[in-house]
Amino acid sequence: MKNLRPIILAAVVIAAGLLAFGLGTRPGAASSDAEGFSAARAVEDIRVMSKEHHSVAHPEERARVREYLTGRLEQLGVDTVALYRYDSLTGPQNKHVIYTFDAIDILAEFSPLKESEDTTYLLFVAHYDSRYSQPMPKDTVWSYGAADDGYGLSVILETVSQLLKSRAQWNQGVKVLFTDAEEVGMIGMKAIWENDREVFDNVGLMINIEARGPWGPALLFETCPGNSKVMDLYAKAADYPFTYSLTTVVYSFMPNFTDFTIVKDGIPGLNFSTIADINHYHTDLDNFENISEKSIQHYGAQVLPVALEYLTDPAYSDKDYLKADEDTVNFTIPVLGLFNFSKGMYKVVNVAVYVIFLLLLAFAGIRGRIKPARVFRNSAVVLGTAVGILALGEVFAWVCSAISGAKFKLFGIIVGVTFDNAAMAAFVAVMAVVTVLVYLSGRNKAMMAVSGSMRANAPVNAAIRYADNTLYGSLVLMLVLSAALLFTIGENLMFFIPLAFATAGVMLYRITSLKLWLVLSVGLVLLHAFSFLHALAMALTIGAFGAVAMLAFIDIMVLVPLVDLYLTTTKK
Repeated sequence: MKNLRPIILAAVVIAAGLLAFGLGTRPGAASSDAEGFSAARAVEDIRVMSKEHHSVAHPEERARVREYLTGRLEQLGVDTVALYRYDSLTGPQNKHVIYTFDAIDILAEFSPLKESEDTTYLLFVAHYDSRYSQPMPKDTVWSYGAADDGYGLSVILETVSQLLKSRAQWNQGVKVLFTDAEEVGMIGMKAIWENDREVFDNVGLMINIEARGPWGPALLFETCPGNSKVMDLYAKAADYPFTYSLTTVVYSFMPNFTDFTIVKDGIPGLNFSTIADINHYHTDLDNFENISEKSIQHYGAQVLPVALEYLTDPAYSDKDYLKADEDTVNFTIPVLGLFNFSKGMYKVVNVAVYVIFLLLLAFAGIRGRIKPARVFRNSAVVLGTAVGILALGEVFAWVCSAISGAKFKLFGIIVGVTFDNAAMAAFVAVMAVVTVLVYLSGRNKAMMAVSGSMRANAPVNAAIRYADNTLYGSLVLMLVLSAALLFTIGENLMFFIPLAFATAGVMLYRITSLKLWLVLSVGLVLLHAFSFLHALAMALTIGAFGAVAMLAFIDIMVLVPLVDLYLTTTKK
């Protein structure tokens, strides 16, 4: 069996990577003759709308997109479609150029066939203007709006077309709002919210669809305050869910906003977006040639079943049904799916894991597997090294920015480093190799220290003790950081999930003596790390790479001793 362990380990690592990046865990693009949501049909709408730049600086081209959208809504059999016009507006503010334009929002309504005196509505929102001029390191460019927000427009059109097949079962209706001038400060949404608030009076749920780059999974990156009931709906209905409640916290500190920002305090809602790649966002690379049908299909896999559940369940006829006072803590792990906790329950789960880990730590100390002083020293070393990697990662980002001629922003959004994804992956790979080499050097020293022992298994036991001391040192650090974040901001998944999986693996190994539990915990930690750290890197860009590298290093310092314990065989 021991000869198979390296093969099993390699298979687990490869499988974790493939699953984390979408193999079998995200839907494939459906063809144009598919029964349900079809990315191929949505693409045909994008093909038409992204032919020309259609920003606020392009009134004629924007008008053509608007006419196309109203025509498509009429093809779907819309009950009413209205234009809301707001004249002589200006934007963007505090930029190098100011545009003057008229904003014209499109509002469509599809009522349920069932008669009702006071119908509640699901509101779909996307914007139809593309990004205005964007200064880049070497030129000023204009977006074609294929992803931002061609994805939103096309996904909504295709979703509504599928929903209409079950219109006889609707208890609620559908409104579609295609806003204008979102790119210049959500002006179209602000105008209709401030001047025509009655549009929203009977809306019980809003789904906003954005795109921050053309690739990758469609992430539910933001929800409304008091999201517990909204997340219950999403957890119940969405296929291939992909979300982290942490992103709502992070997004609140970022300078980007969407139409949902204007209304989220008053209307329960969900905000979806792709998040890769920043160099295709708001630039001329946001064009039809760069769209991803797989990403479009992932939107539909989540949005369509949620919308169908909302429209057909009579419980949602109460406009205020989804309003709540509590938020949830939620995250997805590929294969395992969506975890959605009340804040109270999440604290209970955390404390349970902390207690189990501390019992394991105490038991290891009693059995002589670890030395407490060495464990805590290792924790300090890992923390100090992690801080150093944080700084080194930012220096690396500065160098990459200088090479590309991009403006460096410490922990900020950096556009223009065209090789950023490859550079970040290479940095983490080199860091992992160096970490393994340093670990092996320390391990060899520990084995050499007992080489003169008369006990044949002394070197192997020394290696196991070294692995245990390193592992528990890293996990003690994770426990401290996890607890600190839990009781300050309530979000700690980057530390808690690896801590939980590693604790479970070690506990089950100690109980059963089966090393399979160790490699399983390695696979689960990698599933989370690959998925979450990639999403974090794409969202924060290379400007905050130091933070991503630091988190990756701490994960590696858990994985390396786990792998060592799995591969090492104790001599009898």
